[in-house]
Amino acid sequence: MKYIAQIDIMPLKELLDPQGKTVEHNLHNLEINGISNVRIGKHIELVVEAENHQAAEEMVEKTCKKLLANMIMESYQFELAEV
Repeated sequence: MKYIAQIDIMPLKELLDPQGKTVEHNLHNLEINGISNVRIGKHIELVVEAENHQAAEEMVEKTCKKLLANMIMESYQFELAEV
């Protein structure tokens, strides 16, 4: 079976997000007010071929932990749907 994984990777809330701070600062410079706490992360979409939903979840977990996310500085979450 084929599944599509939608993965979001974000910097840990405890850590400074320099990209987010830069965007937030420039929003104010552009006179766009009312926006704060900007955090910038990554969105990854991939197709997984696996025997069942649980096997697909395990593959995505392993991929996130070993390759896509830096577990020291980032967290991740994902949604998995059958194609």
